[in-house]
Amino acid sequence: MKLKIALLVLLSSFSVFGLESGVTAPDFTLDKIKLSDFKGKIVVLEWLNHGCPFVRKHYDSGNMQGLQSKFVAKNVVWLSVISSAEGKQGFVSKDEAEKDKIKNKSAATHILLDPTGEVGRLYGAKTTPHMFIVDKEGKLAYQGAIDDKADADKSSVSSAKNYVAAALDQLLENKKVSQATTKSYGCGVKY
Repeated sequence: MKLKIALLVLLSSFSVFGLESGVTAPDFTLDKIKLSDFKGKIVVLEWLNHGCPFVRKHYDSGNMQGLQSKFVAKNVVWLSVISSAEGKQGFVSKDEAEKDKIKNKSAATHILLDPTGEVGRLYGAKTTPHMFIVDKEGKLAYQGAIDDKADADKSSVSSAKNYVAAALDQLLENKKVSQATTKSYGCGVKY
């Protein structure tokens, strides 16, 4: 009976988007970095694949790095997660990930490799980029798209409503995120 109740509680935390916003973010460890080590801080999880044109849109325009720099400077932890499997687009070694970080001028706190896709599947990451924000209490405060322009055209960044920036601004002002879930867009995660 206890097992059935535990399974029902676990299943009720999932939605068509993956996890429900407001639930405790699942803990994980990748590359010796543990999510729970950042409790008390806001954490952004960005699913990343530099071979994806939707990711390129945000990096080639400087949008992603601008967000990373702005919010890391405000004590937000930014974790870029690469869940591409070996042999698939986006798969990189640790050394290649570090070179890509420099080449793309990423201001992410850490680049984390998830080649088994375990963490990506745990979160229900569907696309690159797919964005998740964990609040200071360890709850999932936002999940979905980076913005409202579901295209790969870097010129659309300037006119986009940036969901991630809005959610982070609200959290930093100790407000509830007004739009906690949106539909992510981009390339499918290459599990």
